[in-house]
Amino acid sequence: MSDDSCTNCALGQSRRDFVREAAVTAVGVLLALGISPEMAAAMRPTAITTRRRVGADPSYPIPAADGIQIDKKEQVILVRWKNEVFAFNLSCPHQNTALHWSDADHQFQCPKHHSRYQPDGTFIDGRATRNMDRFSLTKAGNDVVVHIDTMHKSDADKGAWTASVVSVTGAE
Repeated sequence: MSDDSCTNCALGQSRRDFVREAAVTAVGVLLALGISPEMAAAMRPTAITTRRRVGADPSYPIPAADGIQIDKKEQVILVRWKNEVFAFNLSCPHQNTALHWSDADHQFQCPKHHSRYQPDGTFIDGRATRNMDRFSLTKAGNDVVVHIDTMHKSDADKGAWTASVVSVTGAE
C-alpha cells in the first residue's frame, strides 16, 4: 500500500487528489461569495519561524502576497494586507487569549470572549475595548524586523499604533 492512496476507501481516490479537490472547492465557494481569487488563496494562516535575529528582534521575509503568518515561539502574527505589513501580539488585548484567524469571515477572533478584528488589527466588536496590539517594525531589504520589545496599544498611543506598519508594493 502506498502512502498516497487509500485501498479500502469507497471513493477510490488518493489523499492528494482529495485534498486538491477540497481546496479547489473551498476557493470556488469563496469566489462565489465575492472574495477575490488572490484573497481566497492567500488568507489561510501559515506557521513561520524567525529567519534571523537583529539583536533581540526576529526578522521575517516580507510576505509575497496578502496573508497571515504566525510565529508561536515569538508570539507574533505577521500580516500582509493591501500592500501593508503589520506585526501583532498573538494574544487578544482583552484577556491575553491566543487569537485565531477565521477563513470564513476574513478576520481575527478571540475564542474566549468572541472579540473580532479586521486583518489590520482594527477592533470590530466583542468584549475587548481596543484594537489588536501592534509591534513596531522596520523594513530591512526583503525582510521585516519585528521589534518585540516595542508594543503599541491603540488606546494608549494611537499615533505609534497607526505608524506601526511597513508599506510594500505588489512586486516585492
